[in-house]
Amino acid sequence: MSCGATLGGVTEPTSGQPTARGPKPAIVLVSESRCDFLLDEFGRYQRDYDLRTATSATAATALLHELADQGVPVAMLASESELPDAELFPAMSTWRVLVPTARRIVLIHWNVFRASVPRMSEGLRAGKFDTYLLIPRGVRDEEFHNAITDLLSDWGSSVAGPEIDGIRIVTPSVTPLVMQIRDFLDRMGMPNRTYAPESEQGQEVLALYDGEPGFPLVHGWTAPPMVVDTVRDVAISLYGKPADIVLDGVADLAIVGGGPAGLAAAVYGASEGLSTVLVEAEAVGGQAGTSSMIRNYLGFPRGISGMRLAQRARIQAVRFGTRFFTGWPVTELRPGVAGEPHCLETGGGIVRARTVIVASGVAYRRLGVLPLEELVGLGVFYGAAMTAAREMQDREVYVVGGGNSAGQAAVHLARFARSVTILIRREDLTATMSEYLIREIKWNPRISVQPRTQVVDGGGIGRLEWLTLRDLDEEKETRVDADGLFLLLGAQTNCDWLPAEVARDERGFVLTGRDVPKGSWTEGSPPANLATTVPGVFAVGDVRAGSMKRVAAASGEGASVVPLVHAFLETADS
Repeated sequence: MSCGATLGGVTEPTSGQPTARGPKPAIVLVSESRCDFLLDEFGRYQRDYDLRTATSATAATALLHELADQGVPVAMLASESELPDAELFPAMSTWRVLVPTARRIVLIHWNVFRASVPRMSEGLRAGKFDTYLLIPRGVRDEEFHNAITDLLSDWGSSVAGPEIDGIRIVTPSVTPLVMQIRDFLDRMGMPNRTYAPESEQGQEVLALYDGEPGFPLVHGWTAPPMVVDTVRDVAISLYGKPADIVLDGVADLAIVGGGPAGLAAAVYGASEGLSTVLVEAEAVGGQAGTSSMIRNYLGFPRGISGMRLAQRARIQAVRFGTRFFTGWPVTELRPGVAGEPHCLETGGGIVRARTVIVASGVAYRRLGVLPLEELVGLGVFYGAAMTAAREMQDREVYVVGGGNSAGQAAVHLARFARSVTILIRREDLTATMSEYLIREIKWNPRISVQPRTQVVDGGGIGRLEWLTLRDLDEEKETRVDADGLFLLLGAQTNCDWLPAEVARDERGFVLTGRDVPKGSWTEGSPPANLATTVPGVFAVGDVRAGSMKRVAAASGEGASVVPLVHAFLETADS
């Protein structure tokens, strides 16, 4: 089967029409003899993407250079497993360097699939491409296209700028607050763009503002533009305050924290008939929501970003009736006595509930280097900071931390940055990071690991420009240029708001079940597995002492606690 009119093995674009915001992103299809077939199969994407083909690895490389020169982003590169002029994996490595943000797919024919699986699986585990798929043998192969659209959706949410601006942020400069607002909106799945006041869009927003404007000025949905001082202002404008809750006064279940554990509890609690309220201090998803790609979560063979996983869980919980209130941290829990409900105090109102699940998770430990703390939001970030990753294009980036979150952040940042250096205090990553991530990091030429190293100083004029690193073995300090520092330093609890009646360990994690001090047991029996020392108050996820600190484990605890809530309510009602 021919590949149509080509130039040096490269087709002319199927549609040269640019979008209003620039050229269409390209999907590049590589096949020696089946380009027409692939163009037909991918034809359903032609409206939104520029379909290109190449007949060899050499032609594909030339095409990618051409697209880069034209400023055309590449969303996806799909190549047959056999190339006429190169081995697949070295070719994929070359293409990764040229278009690091593109999603890479290997297409395998049915007649060689069985023989190809061991080799493809090895390459997939090393992160040499994103997935391999059987080439469709008939029409409407929706399993194939489900994988394609998943990867395009992931590219669109983590790489591409939004095609629409549901929320406009007007500001003369990108400040730490602006970055926090953008990160919040991105994690909540709300398309947003930032505009200068003198731009056409900025002038449109300013014309709608009644009074002397300040900055940043945020305009979205049907609300009038508003000057915001905190991310909480944005959250309130979108979701309201906890005081807006009307559930006959008392909810069956209040969940504090919207990470995987809290979301799972919300889904299972609401689906089983409990009136359920979830209060989250920041964006739904918690720390997991900042993860660029979770590859070892059950049921997602191609991986899923923490943001998309959290969004899906939130939609699921809302469908069952959960009420979400975002942007208000809980400042106090007042336990109910003599059958009275528990009270959760927030800055925006009081939530009263018969039972409470503490799922407030953990926060990253602070670095404690004052000059760098003053640059948070200006090149220094706690957590993966998905929004900030786009700002690191062709820059020198450092990641501090040796856990899975740090590894996932490094892999994602390497799609943009010129180089990513992981700094750890240990000798290597084997004790703290999953093997699949270690393998992917080893294979990625943009990522290096620097062991036995500590950040001791840093600075810059207006934003991060340099770091001082200390070699912990030789006690030698070195100054390096740095444009980004991402700190994922391990866990400290988010539960200072809990009363003394809720027992915690020496590190502040909540004690449950048999870990509760024996003085709090009832007639020689410990509380239920996920129950705390306060009747009707439970703890799940990372905030709980002895938890596994994994997304799947937190989700499991969130689901497992709901039968305990039911049992408590039945006992209270009897």
